[in-house]
Amino acid sequence: MAKRPIFTPNFSGFPYVDTIDIEFKWHPGFAKSQLQKSIASLHEAAEKLNKISPILEISSKSISRLGVSLSAFNLSLKTPDGQQMSVECAYQGSKVFENGGPYHELYSVSSLKAKTDERLHNSGKLIAFNFCGEDFPTEPKTAFYDWLYMTGLYEKKRDFVKDLEVFQGFSDIVFNPNRSINCQARAAALFVSLSRNRLMDEQIFRDKSHYLALITGEDVLPPTESDPIQDTLQFSNLTL
Repeated sequence: MAKRPIFTPNFSGFPYVDTIDIEFKWHPGFAKSQLQKSIASLHEAAEKLNKISPILEISSKSISRLGVSLSAFNLSLKTPDGQQMSVECAYQGSKVFENGGPYHELYSVSSLKAKTDERLHNSGKLIAFNFCGEDFPTEPKTAFYDWLYMTGLYEKKRDFVKDLEVFQGFSDIVFNPNRSINCQARAAALFVSLSRNRLMDEQIFRDKSHYLALITGEDVLPPTESDPIQDTLQFSNLTL
């Protein structure tokens, strides 16, 4: 048996995402076929025990094409100067350590190469993030990763967002909260929750203080924009 979290949007407001730990039968091995059996087992247990269904697995192991495309390895975003990169590359290339970084050159490599760059493991303690020249704090712990991931989602079309809203929960079979902090499934749940609560607008992406206040519960008032979701995010307006 194993335990993994299911992340569900909280439409009642802050903290916007609920985490429900599900115990399920684990199928040993990390082959894609084995992981997909574990995904099915996880989703079946969540439906049976907590009435959560449907659930979207967000990872490269997902049986859903949508889930695979939403993997941080595949989901892309665009910088102010027009450079396209995966969320994974943006995250890894923005890390600032005591003894090095940020390694912005990782923006232009593959997601796997960015994640496995040995400098990320031998440059000392992580002290900050710097995305395209703009600083971002390490607290709250998932804030920067969630922001990058939601940036990638926000660039997509409206219908894409509606595809996400049909799911009651999101999973990532490889994510283990005992070993990792950031999770693409949680970021997707946060995006859906903010969208449904009419809090998803461009101010989240251009005003760091507003975003941090929102996700920490200091600012829970809805934005004044009449349309909460735009077709694209204009990075040129960012003032992070």
